[in-house]
Amino acid sequence: MNSLLYIVAVILVIGWALGVFVYSAAGLIHVLLVIAIIAIILGLIRRPTAM
Repeated sequence: MNSLLYIVAVILVIGWALGVFVYSAAGLIHVLLVIAIIAIILGLIRRPTAM
């Protein structure tokens, strides 16, 4: 599940970068970036700690 979360985050960041540099759809692009950041943070929080 953890790797799937990172794949989704990477796809959203790539979509954000394409939108910023190609399409200039500012509102949608920033929503994608926020969702990607939330996905990364959730992945870091839910990561099991190895002791």
